[in-house]
Amino acid sequence: MSRKIERNLKKDINKWLFKGKVIIIYGPRRVGKTTLAKEVLSHFGEEGRFINCDILENRSALELQDDKKLRDFLGKGKIFVLDEAQRVQNIGIILKILVDSYPDIQIIATGSSSFDLSNKIHEPLTGRNVSFVLYPVSVSELKNSDQEINIPDLLRFGNYPEVVSGKAEDKIHYLKEVASDYLYKDALEFERLRRPEILVKLVQLLAFQIGNEVSYNELAIKLEINRDTVIRYIELLEKAFVIFRLSPFSRNLRNEIGKKNKIFFYDLGIRNALISSFGPLDQRDDAGALWENFCVLERQKMIQDKGWYRNTFFWRTNRGKEIDYIEEYDGTLYGYEFKWGNAKYNIPKEFIEEYKNSSVVIVNRSNFKEFLGV
Repeated sequence: MSRKIERNLKKDINKWLFKGKVIIIYGPRRVGKTTLAKEVLSHFGEEGRFINCDILENRSALELQDDKKLRDFLGKGKIFVLDEAQRVQNIGIILKILVDSYPDIQIIATGSSSFDLSNKIHEPLTGRNVSFVLYPVSVSELKNSDQEINIPDLLRFGNYPEVVSGKAEDKIHYLKEVASDYLYKDALEFERLRRPEILVKLVQLLAFQIGNEVSYNELAIKLEINRDTVIRYIELLEKAFVIFRLSPFSRNLRNEIGKKNKIFFYDLGIRNALISSFGPLDQRDDAGALWENFCVLERQKMIQDKGWYRNTFFWRTNRGKEIDYIEEYDGTLYGYEFKWGNAKYNIPKEFIEEYKNSSVVIVNRSNFKEFLGV
């Protein structure tokens, strides 16, 4: 039985309506951007219009850099959604013309990748837009929609709306299909890579290294390509909302490691699909890494939902002392260590002594709801 899940981002979008800004919604494929945009429009009846930019006729009409012709195409309404807006050539200029010429209307633009859309709107829309990322469903959204928060299932099958709502009859088949969309429809098409198999191998290698520091040099050697290509491919995967990076915190101590990043996945179901690994958690050796990815990702969702501003890092010394995740705000460091099992953890004295007023908290299955504000 499928269940409707209310998205937290909807209230943030509503707050920004008719404030003289173009609203940009980024996010991975199939996380519900189109559904969310249509829900916003539904409150405006005939005053709202949904425009699919995958349709050639719509793209052609929107590519006319003429304010009157653009307004005639949009029609007499007052709020318009341009879905998959990155398909429109010079979309940044088009949006600038509309927001400058018709400040009384509201434009919402969505994009399943940040490749073209962010590049095209950055300069033309400086000061004229507000951007959001629609993530896979958060635990907060599950709770608010009276849905079960089944942690083992979330770590195995992820948080895609079709999966957690029960609409996907075969979760594994669905996730494998979406994983193909990630790689081939966004990253590969955008770059027109001559060796697409390299990108596939890279993302699979990264899938085995979640929660660990990643060496670009080691990846380059394994893939038999140069380091710069590895970095470029990782940037592509970030822009396609497949992965995101967490940087090391390094400021005072000589033995702090300050070069290698950690890499996490935007959805664990996608990560597991890429390496065909859906076994029960008690039968696998990556449960701790899945738990860390889950906690870091859900915290990122919470930070956006609450409108907080945080610098985020991890911390490690060359002697093996580490803290999985750190937030910096108001001049203070707050550390978190994620433990799936009952393994002991000694808070590094070096960190506490060097960074005054800092703190470190262990996050496990008994207290994660407090960490995630649910």
